[in-house]
Amino acid sequence: MDLNTITEVVRRPADRPGADWREGDAWLAGGTFLYSVEQPHLDRLVDLTSLRWDPLVTSDAGLSIGATCTVRDLHAFEPPGDWTAGPLLAASCEAFLSSFKVWNAATVGGNICLSLPAGPMITLTVALEATYELWAADGSVRTVDAHDFVTGNNRNVLAPGEILRRIDIPARALRKRTAHRRFSLTRLGRSTVFLVGTRAPGTGGMLLTVTAGTTRPVRLAFETVPDAETLRRGVDAIPDDVWFDDPNGTPDHRRHLTQHFAEEIRRELADGGPA
Repeated sequence: MDLNTITEVVRRPADRPGADWREGDAWLAGGTFLYSVEQPHLDRLVDLTSLRWDPLVTSDAGLSIGATCTVRDLHAFEPPGDWTAGPLLAASCEAFLSSFKVWNAATVGGNICLSLPAGPMITLTVALEATYELWAADGSVRTVDAHDFVTGNNRNVLAPGEILRRIDIPARALRKRTAHRRFSLTRLGRSTVFLVGTRAPGTGGMLLTVTAGTTRPVRLAFETVPDAETLRRGVDAIPDDVWFDDPNGTPDHRRHLTQHFAEEIRRELADGGPA
């Protein structure tokens, strides 16, 4: 879609592009959402791709993902053999409501900052206990837990001129066992629910991340793999106003699916194989 209100595109921004932020600006990375709908409130785009941030960096600490890393590059990434959670990276990419062609442009950071309930990069990074490095317009830097970043449908903690620079996933989370379940009304449709369970080797603790069916990510933590009733009560405790309602599913439908898939995930992580 043509954005006919845009009068300028900043193609070579400063290393700290937020310093020049003004009302009417938008960050441009992949642009797959930006160009999909009218944006009458915008008059300038600031191109982040020219900053050439490293897309993927591995270290003993884990995996760092540059915000402008494309979905294609993340999907093609081959994680180290001891990262048991590695397959979840590709599985999350495959949960996009888009064709593989869009992956060539769509970015990890863009999906996170759009902050829609069905954003699979949000699911991935919350489930793997990531942190986000945010650059403010005044030059300061802060780090937030991925779980705390999205606050509602299309809402997050970013201040005007603040930018997501990097996503850091710790190695300890990448070495966890994972199980995930996703439901959509059509094979390539938007996620109605997307759940991920993780369990650390040698411990009984389990985390269950609930997304897509809720307006913000919900994480349920258990010191041991819970029994079915304890897990059911945990899902039931999610507040009514957190469940998402749109043409892909009512809150009651999404709660029902979450209960069903959460139990499958619990069994898989408890038994060591698919439920």
